[in-house]
Amino acid sequence: MAYGQFAHIYDQLMEDVPYQEWVSFVQSAKERHFESDTKKFSIVDVGCGTGELAIRFAKEGWEVAGVDLSGSMLAIAHEKAVKAGVSIPFFEQDMSELEGFHHVDCITIFCDSLNYLESEEQVKDTFSSAYGQLKEGGLLLFDVHSLFKMTQVFMNNTFTSAEEDVSYIWNSFPGEHPNSVEHELSFFVQEEETNRYLRFDELHFQRTFPVETYKKWLEEAGFTIVSVTGDYSTELLAENAERIFFIAKK
Repeated sequence: MAYGQFAHIYDQLMEDVPYQEWVSFVQSAKERHFESDTKKFSIVDVGCGTGELAIRFAKEGWEVAGVDLSGSMLAIAHEKAVKAGVSIPFFEQDMSELEGFHHVDCITIFCDSLNYLESEEQVKDTFSSAYGQLKEGGLLLFDVHSLFKMTQVFMNNTFTSAEEDVSYIWNSFPGEHPNSVEHELSFFVQEEETNRYLRFDELHFQRTFPVETYKKWLEEAGFTIVSVTGDYSTELLAENAERIFFIAKK
């Protein structure tokens, strides 16, 4: 999915997202599964968007590459990386067709990026693609929306925000497939020169699957399931967890 105009206000809308929680999640997995004296830790951030996590990973001293399907997002990510003083190559690729990252230590697909894939085959292909790019013993870390979040939080709900320079109305409707939603978003963005508000609309599709289905597909791709937890925690998965975290090992 290309984000279009959404890319230009994405970071402003995501200001309250707990990015450091994802960084800590990766740090914890790295400490548990790699030697402490590992000189380099190579990581590919898939669905990197405007590079917020990739830049944070690079500041940890890790060897980072970013992948996204949106050229608009990647252009912003590159500008931000240069400004932050970190060197990150960014690539415009489909996550189900990753290439050129052979034998990396870790691949991440965070911030529910995997939920934007519309078909079962795309998810399966993404797992197989990631498996092919990881070194032996490498990790795939990702999160997805839970069934609870899809059916109890998103479904048939409306969310709004009224800030001074950016406001939105966000309606969520049942999607075509089970456990899927369509997000209809209308943004009102203030122009600096005229103070007028310009409207633009976006339609976003998300779909999720039961935990056991994700585990089955990971194993079919060759992975060993390391852990399945909820909401950034390393504890057991709670029934009302909204975001599910997976760690799988090649």
